[in-house]
Amino acid sequence: MSLHLIGLNHHTAPLAIRERVAIAAEAVGGALTTLRQSGAVDEAAILSTCNRTELYVSGDTTEAVLAWWMQHAGMSLDDARPYLYHHADQDAVRQALRVAAGLDSMVLGEPQILGQMKDAVRTAEQVGALGSNLHRLFQHAFAVAKEIRSTTGIGESVVSMAAASVRLAERIFDDLSEQSVLFVGAGDMVALCATHFAASKPKRMVVANRTIERANELAHQIHGEAIRLTQLADALPQFDIVISCTASSLPIIGLGMVERAVKARRHRPMFMVDLAVPRDIEAEVADLDDVFLYTVDDLASVVQHGVASRQAAVIDAEAIIAGRLGDFLDWHARRAHVPVIQAFRDGAAQLRAQELELARKRLSRGEAAELVLEQMATRLTNKFLHGPLSAINKADSDDRERLQQAMRQFMAGWDTSE
Repeated sequence: MSLHLIGLNHHTAPLAIRERVAIAAEAVGGALTTLRQSGAVDEAAILSTCNRTELYVSGDTTEAVLAWWMQHAGMSLDDARPYLYHHADQDAVRQALRVAAGLDSMVLGEPQILGQMKDAVRTAEQVGALGSNLHRLFQHAFAVAKEIRSTTGIGESVVSMAAASVRLAERIFDDLSEQSVLFVGAGDMVALCATHFAASKPKRMVVANRTIERANELAHQIHGEAIRLTQLADALPQFDIVISCTASSLPIIGLGMVERAVKARRHRPMFMVDLAVPRDIEAEVADLDDVFLYTVDDLASVVQHGVASRQAAVIDAEAIIAGRLGDFLDWHARRAHVPVIQAFRDGAAQLRAQELELARKRLSRGEAAELVLEQMATRLTNKFLHGPLSAINKADSDDRERLQQAMRQFMAGWDTSE
């Protein structure tokens, strides 16, 4: 089949290695062009994300592909080899289907990888690196991913703290687009939460941080505002949702601060999530009426339930992949016979043309049409049968039985009707 998937991901390589071999989105097109020009592959596509870089290729020289990749990355192949994996033919197809369905993702069942794979295919098509084999593989992978997402629970449950925060907020407020959200801190966890909440398009989003520059940077990414942490007490009553995660060793949102905020809000509900360890929000805040406070442990139970639900769906998803894998392999097997079938057709057409030309010449000399047709049919029959009969006569006993069985199958398909 000569289909290969060569790569590394979060399962096999640390971030420091993944960063070195990654290929930026804007550089993928040029990389594919140089890879094709190297003569190492017939077809190629590159999927490069923060968690994986994978090269999907059709060709026989995988070592040449690896050499090109490491040269492009400026890394020794010997240094990279411990982190690499290589799937060939059937295993490559299976892995492509699993990646598209999110079964190989850091967050099980996440849908972003499917969009990233579609972008990779689009880029390969634009630079002419995608041929019939990889095109069919990816279209098949997209169809299988869609089937898995629509028929299993692989993407239904929450499996991250950030997503859990949004899900819990939706239980308190029917429409997050009408709410104001305050993010306290500007680290990775807050940034991830901010991204998730931004997808719901809240009425207002504000980042409060000790360093105003960090606050401004995150606020710019989510099209929000930035304030200093010293402004927190005065600003707190303005917000329906508060997400906090700082590195403070002591609570920065005390009971008194929240009591004053609730009073100023005239007891409109306030949803608060404390993702910090140690806590940012005093535990007693949870006892206040109109305040819904969740800690990292509360969210962990939501996430754990989601992971368990998705793991149960993996069994169904893997079963779908096993079945659909056969569909692709059948298509590829049939495609492998195309050159033989075409050559057979071309040979038959050549024989037909030769006999027609001879028949026309004989008819032009005045020979009887019935005799010319009879002899043309006899000559065509003999020429068509010469190859198969000669092969049977020259074959040994085992091959002769196989060829005879094949001939019986051919004869069963003859259409003798007028």
